[in-house]
Amino acid sequence: MQTEILKVSGMNCSGCTSNVVKALKEVNGVSDAHASLAAGEATVNFDERMTSSKQLKSAVQRAGYGVDSANANQSHEGKGGCCA
Repeated sequence: MQTEILKVSGMNCSGCTSNVVKALKEVNGVSDAHASLAAGEATVNFDERMTSSKQLKSAVQRAGYGVDSANANQSHEGKGGCCA
């Protein structure tokens, strides 16, 4: 199992965090996911043999949010999620 922290932009309410968590949990290999509105982050536990960071980011983007690794230097603007 591996843990990844993703910086998520575009989350504006608890509905947004729920959407991000739901999108991540739908990815095959994800065992757990949590999102923090205050931190602008999602923490994901996943089996790296079944999925990848790229697939996790893609799932969050398909849900309408911007995403990058927490330790990356640049961020991507989100589309506004559920509140736009």
